[in-house]
Order: sequence, then structure tokens, then C-alpha cells
Amino acid sequence: MTDTMTLDAPRVKTGGNKVLILGGGLAGLSAAKRLVDKGFQVELVEKRDIFGGKVSSWKDKDGDWVETGLHCFFGAYKEIYDLMKELGTYDKILWKEHALTYTLSKGERFTFRTWNLPSPFHLTPALFRNGYFSIPEMLTFAKVLMPILFGGDKYYEAQDGMTYKEWHEKKGLSERMIKKMFLPMALALKFLPPAELSANIVLAVTGEFLRRPDASMMGFLKGSPSDYLIMPLVNYLRKKGASVHSNSKALSLIYDGNRITGVKMDNGETLTADYYITALPIHNLKKVIPENLKAAYPFFRNIDEFVGVPVVTVQVWYDRQITTIDNILFSPDGVIPFYADMALTTPEYAVLQGMSHKGKTRFQVGVAPAKEIIKLSDEEIIAKVDASVRDLFPETAKDAKILKHTIVRVPQSVYAPYPGLEHKRPTQKTPVENLFMAGGYTKNRFYDSMEGAVSTGNSAARELMIRHGIKV
Repeated sequence: MTDTMTLDAPRVKTGGNKVLILGGGLAGLSAAKRLVDKGFQVELVEKRDIFGGKVSSWKDKDGDWVETGLHCFFGAYKEIYDLMKELGTYDKILWKEHALTYTLSKGERFTFRTWNLPSPFHLTPALFRNGYFSIPEMLTFAKVLMPILFGGDKYYEAQDGMTYKEWHEKKGLSERMIKKMFLPMALALKFLPPAELSANIVLAVTGEFLRRPDASMMGFLKGSPSDYLIMPLVNYLRKKGASVHSNSKALSLIYDGNRITGVKMDNGETLTADYYITALPIHNLKKVIPENLKAAYPFFRNIDEFVGVPVVTVQVWYDRQITTIDNILFSPDGVIPFYADMALTTPEYAVLQGMSHKGKTRFQVGVAPAKEIIKLSDEEIIAKVDASVRDLFPETAKDAKILKHTIVRVPQSVYAPYPGLEHKRPTQKTPVENLFMAGGYTKNRFYDSMEGAVSTGNSAARELMIRHGIKV
């Protein structure tokens, strides 16, 4: 794989160019790549023993891959594809049929499809040929789409004072449509229900997806994120001379009243650089910002108002094929609002303990909302997931037996975009001249997605280059 990497990106001569990056997720790694390609001396530290952050994956004791969360690629993305093309791994994405399928209790189904027409006409079959909602409901939905399609950023941000549910109710959408159509979308986006989520974030992301006919097309990697995204990126950085360390926990930035002068590490060391980039999850970012920095700038004090959302991801291997749908699936009923049979979507995952699992099922599901579920025992969580599967597939799952399961609990994952927080999201450029930020909570169009991570990493690197005097 490394033979196809692009290792001859242009370099420029720089001075005082050491950069320390805190966080080895996709945002930090992306920033590191842009900087080493411009000749910067980069050191990156990650507190865990694996890289990838929210996109991390690893093999368990049986040799089966486990992922932190269910990730798919969307046609609306761009910067992550540029990155993967440079790494030689873009062709590892397997694009699926352009359809959004909803699975409901007792085996009911409906699917949204699009036509190959300019926006918004491509949405015509989704509006009137889904076979589930009534014509009056879909006419109301069509009316609701207008401000989403044509409102723009200023309109979206003006809705940040209300929840997504309140916005829909104000537009006259029925409770049934909010639950059946928009609940699983909200949970897939931010793991929070429409009644808690800011209207701004859903409107902004939905607007991005509705304006391009191919934006909602989805793809999956043929194998693990570690093999085809994260480790190719780590290996690239090391080949280019970057120092990339795992098991290295940052405790606090050191602020002298003017600049960041170093980072205190858990092992007692103090690491120094000319520039610093934080690319940490929000709960860890709050820990490393010192009190004198918060006292100096509201920009940093505002970060204390952000919290992470709990996320639970479950993988369940069944002894038979339950669905033939090779794509992500949504459900408003039960506890699995979004899920996929990874034995279909991701061919290299059609294994169980080293043996072929083709023709059987390997569901990976997001269990949400997870605020209360995360407190349950493994047995209780699996029982809830299994009950949802059997309710959604009453015929094919009726006699299915569970062969194995894994559970990943993340107490604080993506940031919670509650109403009123949008104007407090930090930019990648901070008030401190040698400090920059990356991560889905920083300003970007795709929030905590893989695209948002890469985009904010690129933006933080770009702001740093500008500060250094490099034309970008």
C-alpha cells in the first residue's frame, strides 16, 4: 500500500518551524500531514495506545476487528477523499446503492430514492414514491424543505435558539414524521433526539446534503479504518520524518501571558515547540487549557460550556443471514436507530474468529440515545439490541442465534450541540498567536464527521502556515 503513497509533495524552507500536535485522531493526523508536506518539523502525541480517535479500530483476542463507531462515507465529502487519494487508499471505498432505507417495527419498510436530476428535482421520488407517508404529509414535508434548501448559513444559525423538534413543529410537520423520519437521522448525526438537538446543526448539514444530488450517496471501506485510513496516514508521517507517539498523555498547556511555551506531559516531561495544535475530544481539551488562559480570553472560557455525548456501539454476529441490504439502515423503533450488516458492506469483516462468516450476519449498530443505556450491563444491552433486531426482522431473525458480540462504550464522544451554543464554537485560529485548534466542535460545515475532522485539521494547518508567513 505504501508504494502508492504520494511522497513528493512540495516542501518550503522554514525557520522556527517545530509544531507539537496534541491528539492522534483524524483531525490531528490530517493537520500533521499538511504541515510535514510543507517542511515543518512535526511531533504528535496521542494518549491511547492506538491512533484514530473516533475512527479508531483494533483486533480483539479472536482476531476480529472492533470499531469505535459505525462510519460511512458520503458523496458530499471532499477533503477526506483528497487525503485518501494522496495516501493511495481512496479505491478502498465501496460505494453503495443511492437509497436510504428505514426499517420499522414488525418488518415494515420504506425507502427514499433520488433521480439523476438537478437539485431540488432529484428529490421527487423521495417525496412522492416512498410508499409510507401520506400525500398530505409529504406535501407538508416538501414545504419544510424550502428553507432548508434555500435558507443559507445565516438562516440556519438564526434557528440555533430552538431545538430541531421545535423547528419542525413550528413548520407544521406531524409528530409521526418527526419520529419515523427525523429521529433516526438526528441520532445518527449527533446521538441526540430532535427534542435536545439544536435546529441549526441539522438544518445546516441537511442543507449540504439536499443541494447536491449525489451528496447522500454512501460508501463503506472494504476493511478496517486502521488498515485503509489511519495507519497509512501514520506511516506516511513517519516516512516524512514526523515523530508520532502513542501512550503519551498531555496534562496542560503552559501559557506565559503572551504565548504557549510548552505542554506538561503525564510522565513529568515538558514538550516545547514553536507552534501548538490541539486536536483533542472536547472533554480532554477542557483539561489541558490552563486557568490563566481561560481568564485571559472568553474564547477559551466558552469551551467549558461544551460537553461530550455518550455513545455505545455494538457488534453482533448471528448464525444466519437476516438482511440482504448492503447499505446503512435506519430505524425509528427500538434502540438501534442506525446500523449495517458489515458482513455485506465491508467484505473483509465477513469473518468470525478467523473463519468465513459469508452468508451470515455481522450487525454493527449505534445504540442511541445512550445516556441511560451506557449504564446497563453487557447482557442488558445485548438483550435490547437483539430484541430490536427481532422486531425489525420478524421472519428472518426469528430463530437466529447470537454467536458473538462486542460492546464499545464511549462516555464522552462527539460534542453535544444544544441550542444556543453555535456562536460559541471556536475557530481553528485562536487569540494566542502560536496556538491552533482542530476537531469537530471547531467551526466547520460537517461537524463531528470524518470530513469535519479532516477539514478542521487542514484548516488549523492552513492558519498556522499563514501565521508563519507561508502563502496558502
